[in-house]
Amino acid sequence: MDFEMVMQGLEALSNERLKKMYISNGAHEPLFGVATGKMKPIFRKTKINQPLAEQLYATGNYDAMYFAGIIADPKAMTEADFERWMDGAYFYMLSDYVVAVTLAETDIAQAVADKWIASGEELRMSAGWSCYCWLLGSRPDSEFAEGKIANLLEVVEKTIHDAPERAKYAMNNFMYTVAISYSPLHDKAVETAKAVGPVEVQKDKKKSKLLNASENIQKSINRGQLGFKRKYVRC
Repeated sequence: MDFEMVMQGLEALSNERLKKMYISNGAHEPLFGVATGKMKPIFRKTKINQPLAEQLYATGNYDAMYFAGIIADPKAMTEADFERWMDGAYFYMLSDYVVAVTLAETDIAQAVADKWIASGEELRMSAGWSCYCWLLGSRPDSEFAEGKIANLLEVVEKTIHDAPERAKYAMNNFMYTVAISYSPLHDKAVETAKAVGPVEVQKDKKKSKLLNASENIQKSINRGQLGFKRKYVRC
């Protein structure tokens, strides 16, 4: 399938209800509103195709950008490529579920995520913390330096309440992921989550909600999910 055929295929799967939901989460035109599971038949025809992924990502169409993440070849992408993709990631569903996910399948993932966490930019920070969540939730514990992950937990404890809104979500998820998926620091992550307590995030101009990693960790422990690792990061 070439670029035009993929775009036509995505448009044919458009769903007005999903489109409205994506827009309510921060997406904007152009987009079709395609359920991610519906993209699989198109993927079976395109396979992994980095040149096509680049064409699709450059459209600015949310659904095309998401599909670009599915067909991208992470190992063919450089740090500069990921920086460019982040520049185009205009809201968290792109930064955290497309760019961070694709980055998590590379050997440069931790180095790039570290830079993004330290950047002070909301979506880069969110993508950096999210990348660690995807990594910790899928790779063997032995691939991580325990001291480094411990330091990141300390950064979360000290800075989460003053972090940008989307970064708060990702940092909260990081505490949860370390507790559930990274056995060496389970106890430290549990202690960190208790020390942090509920985290207030603004949903829109009027509403706010509380995130509580400690509660979510306990729920997952009760469900027997301790030690959980994904087989695949991407769809």
